[in-house]
Amino acid sequence: MDKFESIRAFTQVVEEGSFAAAARKMQLSRSAVNKLVINLENQLGVQLLYRTTRQVTPTDTGRAFYERCIDILSSLEEAELAVSQQHSEPKGTLKINAPMSFGISSLGSKIAEFMTRYTDIKIQLTLEDRFVDPISEGYDLVIRIGSPLKSPSLVAHHITILPRVICAAPSYLKAKGIPSNPNELKNHSCLHYGYLATGCQWQLINKEKEERVSINGVFCSNNGEVLRDAAVKGLGIVMLPTFIVEQELELGELQIILPNYQPPELTLCVIYPVNRHLSTKIQLFTQFLQECFAN
Repeated sequence: MDKFESIRAFTQVVEEGSFAAAARKMQLSRSAVNKLVINLENQLGVQLLYRTTRQVTPTDTGRAFYERCIDILSSLEEAELAVSQQHSEPKGTLKINAPMSFGISSLGSKIAEFMTRYTDIKIQLTLEDRFVDPISEGYDLVIRIGSPLKSPSLVAHHITILPRVICAAPSYLKAKGIPSNPNELKNHSCLHYGYLATGCQWQLINKEKEERVSINGVFCSNNGEVLRDAAVKGLGIVMLPTFIVEQELELGELQIILPNYQPPELTLCVIYPVNRHLSTKIQLFTQFLQECFAN
């Protein structure tokens, strides 16, 4: 009896909560699904499921085995898909999560271009600024801006480097003065990105020497566009990626300060579960982002 078929039957029973529902999902008889699971338990020599007249639930051993099985089946599915898609056009839905500011300013038009190129791929895009785990939240891939990610269960594919600047409105600098060194930031009103791991501190680099300076955070937000707009209104000094403030700098609505002190650059990366690395859709979209943003 095919062990993979037994594993599929077992995972379906766990997910559906009954043999009858799993049988309908697999288009098999209830007795056939039951036989597959019993065969798997006999091969392993353990009980995987608690069976009652009302429901079926996994034992502790069964739950641990289920977690391993879904990874195995997902990898097998991806391998089969990768082979089959070598001879056909990529298709299906790609669920993507991306930061709000980057999604609005830079990603939306690129996704439209991607979908024009690959007409059988559907995109489901969610924009939010919190950290998102693609495994637990069901995304095919997550686009994030920040420090490089290290996780054994995730692949972080580097796309490009995003520089940051410190800037403020000319009206603010005229009223409060232009700081000549980082220590003077504590005497200024600063607009603080809410998800910075360093707290109310800014990290700056001058000739490879790193400094951390405490700031007077008068306004905090987890969205860069909100902070940019507050800076343009003269509320204070802000540190943001250049792609968010580029237009305002060109128009003179914001002015770079402390040019000799650079904030650490951020990394734009694509993150996806390690068992999805063979997905043609993910590979194509990752390569497409590299083409668009590498420079």
